[in-house]
Amino acid sequence: MTESYTINIKGRLMDLSTPRVMGILNATPDSFYAGSRKQTEADIAERAIRIISEGGDIIDVGAYSTRPGAAEVSEQEEMRRMREALTIVRREQPDAPLSIDTFRPAVMRMAAEEFGADIMNDVSGGNPSGSFGGTENIQDGDELSTFAGDHEGTPLQLSTYILMSSCPTIETILFDFAAKIPRLRAIGIKDIIVDPGFGFGKTLEQNYAILANLGKLRVLGLPILVGLSRKSMIYHLLDTTPDNALNGTTVANTIALTQGAAILRVHDVKECTEAIKIYVGAYPCGRPLNS
Repeated sequence: MTESYTINIKGRLMDLSTPRVMGILNATPDSFYAGSRKQTEADIAERAIRIISEGGDIIDVGAYSTRPGAAEVSEQEEMRRMREALTIVRREQPDAPLSIDTFRPAVMRMAAEEFGADIMNDVSGGNPSGSFGGTENIQDGDELSTFAGDHEGTPLQLSTYILMSSCPTIETILFDFAAKIPRLRAIGIKDIIVDPGFGFGKTLEQNYAILANLGKLRVLGLPILVGLSRKSMIYHLLDTTPDNALNGTTVANTIALTQGAAILRVHDVKECTEAIKIYVGAYPCGRPLNS
């Protein structure tokens, strides 16, 4: 049957037994999908309101595009964009769970301490240049203080953490997660979500092989996040563009639901919410998932 997970959001448990929707808010000028680029105050406010009004459960804010060929953004510029966006989002949706899409420890820390961000979405997969801090921290097996902070109770220790993998097969993804999850536990991260990283370090064929075998990640006993929305694995296969990849996205997301996805990260919240309602309507008591 469908697994039942919860994550802690400001002392309240979010039940993931019914799949949740994470709406994307990109405070960037160059994200791969033009419809997701939100830079003006009005754009950001409208997007935050729309994510929640259309049934979204979590707002995922990013200020550094990770698409291939995107311009490099300094930490100062990412911090500026993120702070401005979060100020607007918190004003418009003060109670909405916030996820921060970044690989920089300083940006994560600012978002947690200044805006009470709830979920840390580390696109580096915890690599040395990302949220685990310096290479010496990993080699020495210490407290990884660059990420966790220097004292008990730091917001980052108490937050939910999304661990993404850039590995190319379901087997190597499992090995990657198995090595990193204990490190996260050791620094006090209580809620971990795993993300196979569709589109990161994978060929078209590898992406679809992972989608077909996504259910194998359930052996980790952790909720699975899937981010397929309008990605190249969809629009290249269909010989179209990101603008015309909504139907393909919905199909791919539905496949992910049958494989046990607990959170779908999307641009199109209304359509995703409807897909989940139909899926749950067909299987109201849960269903046996594919192995």
